[in-house]
Amino acid sequence: METRAGDPGAFAHFDLNRVDSPAFVVDAAKLRENLRVLADIGERSGAKVLAALKAFSMWSVAPIVGEYLDGVCTSGLWEARLASEFYDGEIATYCAAYKAEDLPEILRHSDHVIFNSPNQIERFQPIIEAARAAGQHFDIGLRINPLHPEGEVPRYDPCAPHSRLGFPIDQLTAEHVAMIDGLHMHTLCEQDFEPLARTWDKVFDFLEPHFGEFSWINLGGGHHITRADYQRDELVDFLRDMAEDTGAQVYIEPGEAVALDAGILVGEVLDTQFNGMPVAVTDISATCHMPDVIEAPYRPAMLGELPLDEEIVDEGQGGAVRLGGPSCLAGDVIGDYRLPVPCEPGARFAFLDQAHYSMVKTTTFNGVPLPSIWLWDSETDQLECIKRFGWETFRDRLS
Repeated sequence: METRAGDPGAFAHFDLNRVDSPAFVVDAAKLRENLRVLADIGERSGAKVLAALKAFSMWSVAPIVGEYLDGVCTSGLWEARLASEFYDGEIATYCAAYKAEDLPEILRHSDHVIFNSPNQIERFQPIIEAARAAGQHFDIGLRINPLHPEGEVPRYDPCAPHSRLGFPIDQLTAEHVAMIDGLHMHTLCEQDFEPLARTWDKVFDFLEPHFGEFSWINLGGGHHITRADYQRDELVDFLRDMAEDTGAQVYIEPGEAVALDAGILVGEVLDTQFNGMPVAVTDISATCHMPDVIEAPYRPAMLGELPLDEEIVDEGQGGAVRLGGPSCLAGDVIGDYRLPVPCEPGARFAFLDQAHYSMVKTTTFNGVPLPSIWLWDSETDQLECIKRFGWETFRDRLS
């Protein structure tokens, strides 16, 4: 999988030695820039824009997010609780399957509660009715599967064959529509406008008989709106037309777009050797700190990486060094890079576009320490350590 982000922006001038290693560094100025773009889309189109916490839930910047967006979307009880405590605006919650014991609190925190199937709505109707009888106000939604795959990688495509995510749209009936206030669909991953338009064309005929019956339609996330080449004017026109056609309030839930190119992951070379090519062990672990490198897979862009020099050939690698993490997993390999600094113990480097997903997916497997988290404002050069993780974080995961 090839990422279409990786603009160094102000990080091109950031001194990597100002922070711990490993460390995530988020640029508040770039975050605000992204949020302004998203807010503009909402203002021009009339759509409501929610930040997806599953992609970026650094709650210390919740006040910044709240300045620009209409709220957040969450993926279950703990994210809904986080949203209720720290974020402003609406809360929309979707989970592939809810536990009965979690649902009352989720209903209490959320403005929209979106189910994956009509079966769960029917089964939990007593809980829903009890919450409403207690004076709680929330809408019930259903996630649909448009049965129209657009993803580059099947495991990341909710419309892949036999997907568990969303109710197949060809099974949707008037009885199902009568149970809900709104519809949710999420089919994109790091994509631009055209896949969204093609998906809507696919579902239009199924939904047209029910236009006017939905209070809202939520188009989910995966919209790379803050990428420079995204077709924003086309999106605005599309969202306006959709609201007019359906009679519904339209929502979008960007996650990655909120923090796109707003953060780096700083690392350090710990040791080097030669095994058919130069090899370096770093304090960044693919499996612990950037699991999508293995799962997608993809090659993260490096800050200041040197271009391949055709005159430098070392076992066919063009001078590249294979970087891997400190864990015992043989596959803990990040990739082959030409570092902008000499590859020796103590050398600092950074990977670009690591604020979203990487931060929320970190683990302490093998006792590998978690990166600290820093907030930098490239406009003022203010730098603050938000959090460091001690060994207690590893200890307290288990007992």
